[in-house]
Amino acid sequence: MAPYEVTRSALIPAPPEEVFPLVNSFLEWTKWSPWENVDPELDRSYSGNDAGVGARYAWSGNRKAGSGTMEIVESDFPRSIKVRLEFIKPFKAVNPTSFAFTPSDGGTLVTWRMTGENKGLAKIFGLFMNMDKFIGADFERGLAALSTAVRAKTA
Repeated sequence: MAPYEVTRSALIPAPPEEVFPLVNSFLEWTKWSPWENVDPELDRSYSGNDAGVGARYAWSGNRKAGSGTMEIVESDFPRSIKVRLEFIKPFKAVNPTSFAFTPSDGGTLVTWRMTGENKGLAKIFGLFMNMDKFIGADFERGLAALSTAVRAKTA
């Protein structure tokens, strides 16, 4: 097995109380997730709570989007959120994902972290593709879009 971690941070010019709700509800992710435009016909479903612990999201799409589920397993307003991310396609994997919201001069430092282990076919893929480079740019785009979404919501 080949463990990996992808982490990106960005300063978002708003207090944690304004940023947190956009991550704590999967219904809000369409406003900022870097994967929203990967498949224009992406099939989404929501279940459980609308926000916080027990909120669930499932998706199924084209080859690029794949399919999987997410569930918020911890929600500590306005400090942190933990998500159980499970990919079904193209590779089966469970990737613990977290968001930390740290008050900072000028706003909130948001840190997005995903960990995992490459197993089976994904391990072979991991030999040729660095997960940090593969996913890191998506995290950066997502954090920039989150900043834009927060500004739009508070404008």
